[in-house]
Amino acid sequence: MLRAYKYKLYPNKKQAEKLQWTLDRARELYNAALQERRDAYRMCRVSISYNQQAAQLPEIKE
Repeated sequence: MLRAYKYKLYPNKKQAEKLQWTLDRARELYNAALQERRDAYRMCRVSISYNQQAAQLPEIKE
């Protein structure tokens, strides 16, 4: 049987800002990756896999 645990967060202002910043970066990265996949398929009829995009992440982080 699987269990799920939920935790309610009560961050202070600084923590909330940091959390929001992190969520914003994750959203931007996801949307950029999705757009890259869409563009590649639209222009070249080529599918880009998750692994191909994940391999690019170290370069993006720099």
